[in-house]
Amino acid sequence: MNNKKSWSIGKILKEIIIFSVTLFFISTILNYIRAPKLDSNKLPIIKTTLIDGSQFDSSRLSGKPLMINFWGTWCPVCRQEASNIERVSKRYNVLTIAVNSGSDSEIKDWLKRESVNYPVLNDRGGKWAGQFRVNTFPTTFIYDSKGKLKFTESGYSTTAGLLARMKLAQ
Repeated sequence: MNNKKSWSIGKILKEIIIFSVTLFFISTILNYIRAPKLDSNKLPIIKTTLIDGSQFDSSRLSGKPLMINFWGTWCPVCRQEASNIERVSKRYNVLTIAVNSGSDSEIKDWLKRESVNYPVLNDRGGKWAGQFRVNTFPTTFIYDSKGKLKFTESGYSTTAGLLARMKLAQ
């Protein structure tokens, strides 16, 4: 009598689907647990100079969604996510905040090496990260067109996932 399981394509696909769904639910639960708990779900006023010398003013974005991404040049997951943030920044308003990542020129060098060119605020001392209660990197906040927080993601996010959330925030 042969007790070995016979692996067919159907059984393999079923196992892959079960694994993927399980991984999705675990990831969602972990993301919820790790997400910063903010005092307000309203977009704060952010008026600042970015590392390229341009001015950023969140109050000028009324009627448009905004993605704020906290990252660091020292973060390997942030490096993997950088091209995803770049793609989203081509379609939507994005502000990235580089936390404890060195001087403006060091961050510019990192952006050049990674072939990305999105707006960056240098958060040398972690002031903005503290205000948003960010302690996991990367962390992304997506605000809708009315300035209300719609989504918070901690950890790696795919381009498709970010674009879908931004579309829902319009």
